[in-house]
Amino acid sequence: MPKMKTKSSAKKRFKITGSGKIKRKHAFKSHILTKKSKKRKLKLTHSGLVHESDEKNIKQQLRLN
Repeated sequence: MPKMKTKSSAKKRFKITGSGKIKRKHAFKSHILTKKSKKRKLKLTHSGLVHESDEKNIKQQLRLN
């Protein structure tokens, strides 16, 4: 049986932290930035964590289960 491959899209978008949580980047910071406030853009710069309800699906895409 062949090896299970990870989803390339998930591989590029998510990283695993030392404690096992999944790190992600915020959306809506690629273009049309003139109408967004400085505060909003700053908050979008920082990375966040994936919600617990979505972790199972992402771990499955990364073949961590």
